[in-house]
Amino acid sequence: MMTMETAQQLDKKDALKQYAAEFYKQPGQIYLDGNSLGLLSKRAETTVLALLHSWKEHGIDGWTAGEQPWYYFSENLGELCAPLVGAKKQEVVLTGSTTTNLHQLLATFFKPTDTKNKILADELNFPSDLYAIQSQLALHNLSKEHMKLVASQDGQTLTTEDIISAMTEDVAVAVLPAVLYRSGQVLDLQAITKAAHEKNILVGFDLCHSIGSIPHQLHDIGADFAFWCNYKHLNGGPGSVAGLFVHEKHFGTAPGLAGWFGSDKTKQFDLDITLTQARDAGAYQIGTPHVLSLAPIAGSLELFNEVGIEAIRAKSLQLTQFMMDCITQEIPNTFTFGNPQDATRGGHLFLVHEEAARVCKALKTAGVVPDFRAPNGIRLAPVALYNSFTEVWQAVQILKTIMTEKMYETYENKRDVIA
Repeated sequence: MMTMETAQQLDKKDALKQYAAEFYKQPGQIYLDGNSLGLLSKRAETTVLALLHSWKEHGIDGWTAGEQPWYYFSENLGELCAPLVGAKKQEVVLTGSTTTNLHQLLATFFKPTDTKNKILADELNFPSDLYAIQSQLALHNLSKEHMKLVASQDGQTLTTEDIISAMTEDVAVAVLPAVLYRSGQVLDLQAITKAAHEKNILVGFDLCHSIGSIPHQLHDIGADFAFWCNYKHLNGGPGSVAGLFVHEKHFGTAPGLAGWFGSDKTKQFDLDITLTQARDAGAYQIGTPHVLSLAPIAGSLELFNEVGIEAIRAKSLQLTQFMMDCITQEIPNTFTFGNPQDATRGGHLFLVHEEAARVCKALKTAGVVPDFRAPNGIRLAPVALYNSFTEVWQAVQILKTIMTEKMYETYENKRDVIA
């Protein structure tokens, strides 16, 4: 039996409860949208202010002076990020955006031939990835039919077997999410990578909905590349600089999209007309880093490395399980769970209801911040670092009132969506 007392007891035992005070949470609000945009932490605020001070104090010399020289910022933050993706420090760099990094990686690794000229993706992937894939195909004078999509059997999840079955001889590269953005399903990256390599297919993963929420072992499983944003579970701020991983076995592969910040750092200011590329993941940077947008990630990564991703994952599974139990108990037969109900779920739940858009509006009016996914999905992300079990219980009680009293009927069925 789930009760408020149950929630309070879980909070007392929570080893991470003190970290909620590190974040700016609005009074009277229960924020459950950290899988779209994480909250600002005080450490991130501190590193932003420190960066601004270094600009004020050093001017142009900020590139090489101060506690955090900007010239090495992307690589240094890549080193801090590496434990979260299970990589060696030289395999990660923070740069670009999710989609520009995917463009870079496909431009680098997709080399179609007459017999291997397709890119494997899935029909549940976030559309921006699919747009980038089609764009890269067009640059090779290939049609969108060369994008092969793994079909979902239930409209919410994928099976490892279906993914592997789609790895036909004509597939050159596979691009798949680590966690599906709607249902929150965690894919078996190790099995997928092993199968891809057995068929001479390069494989890369989109970590946007997994980084900062679940552990990864990209180096050990031999993934060829990966890319992600840092503003969801990693709390890097809206539109923050993204990240990419390239396995060390590919170091020396020429970047498909070259730019001067992909240079060997010791050669970059020689300003030679021929690129001497970096001998690590830094080679796949393009232009000058967005230093101000990198600043908050520095504070966030400090926090994540202090806590540890394993501890975050453990509490995340507890929180989402507690929320599912509360919903099942308090509002039975009201929602369908579109997310996996076992440990193959990521950091959010996905509730399916025909009135999802209006329910989300009612929740937000009542002080609970959810995320709507068209046409009928509600994503709820209780985040390990700043949400409590008590907040989960309270949010479910608010949802119960909305559903039992049909309060959502007072709202227009308008689909306001922010990714």
